[in-house]
Amino acid sequence: MAQLRPLSSRGHTWHTTAPPGRVRGTVYTLAAELLWGTLPVYFLLLTPTGPLELVAWRISLAFVFCALLLTVTRKWSTVVSVFRRPRLLALTAFAGAVIYANWQTYMIGTLTGQVIETSLGYFISPIFTVLLGVVVLRERLRLLAWIAVGVAGGAVVVIIVGYGSFPWLALVLAATFAVYGLAKKQIGPSVDAINGLALESLWLLPVAAVQLSIVANTTGVTFGNAGLPHALLLLSVGAATAVPLLLFAAGARHVPLTVIGLIQFTAPVLQFSLGFWVLGETMTPERWIGFCLVWTALALLTVDSVLASRNTRRDLPESGERAATVRVPHSRDSQVFRKPTKRGATRPSSWPEA
Repeated sequence: MAQLRPLSSRGHTWHTTAPPGRVRGTVYTLAAELLWGTLPVYFLLLTPTGPLELVAWRISLAFVFCALLLTVTRKWSTVVSVFRRPRLLALTAFAGAVIYANWQTYMIGTLTGQVIETSLGYFISPIFTVLLGVVVLRERLRLLAWIAVGVAGGAVVVIIVGYGSFPWLALVLAATFAVYGLAKKQIGPSVDAINGLALESLWLLPVAAVQLSIVANTTGVTFGNAGLPHALLLLSVGAATAVPLLLFAAGARHVPLTVIGLIQFTAPVLQFSLGFWVLGETMTPERWIGFCLVWTALALLTVDSVLASRNTRRDLPESGERAATVRVPHSRDSQVFRKPTKRGATRPSSWPEA
């Protein structure tokens, strides 16, 4: 709960201080982004493991990690309950397919010296998310957001024409991450982060088995054949996948969306810095122009989001405003939120937890 503090001993004016949960949530969210941003270093340390084998182990060991966590916390019943809801089960399978495409594309980019282009994908992802909101959810954009979309489109054209190659890695990463976010939004709070990752990796286990078979019959599996340090690092890929996700989920529920939007730039900034300063990947003038246009689009989108958030708070009348108790639908945890509504009207919430 936020603490109220008087501004004056004679008056009745109060203001709120930031609740401890928000500070803790910010720390968790930032920690998740820092871990995601440094993942390229971790994956490069796993050489000579290739993209196909690495994704296969990532799927398998992520499921093992989630299974152990669910066993320790005795929450297998929440996973089983999803199997009684066909639509929810189908959505987790769809989310698994999308995140597989994202992981495989990301691994190809990281292990073939294209870390900068993978960072471009995650820079562009918020733009794709906005477009999905318009196309799928029928959301209406303000002028500044449309300008941001146009600038980002111009950036892609500049990279294609000036650099002479189609940035397919970046666009696939951006599109799959945006679609994954949409799928998770449709799933809602009924399936939390650990249950979601457990189900998504469960559906992908046959894919992992096929990929390991292909690797075993072609180049050979590296696990256990590249020394003990390599094997131990590879065994950690499940935790490296799950821990940032759990930190982000724990932090995001306490942090405003505008703050989350700003923090989410941390990972691609770190990836870009690693690619350029540490790995020495080239940045031609055309690429610099393209990236600068993308950053301009993101700045416009951020300003639009902040302005919209301020306008929403300003439009709430101080008199006649009261907190309405809103129960999140389909939540087995019976979580209750307090939302301000006008003149005592109760507005149902369908916003899922992060």
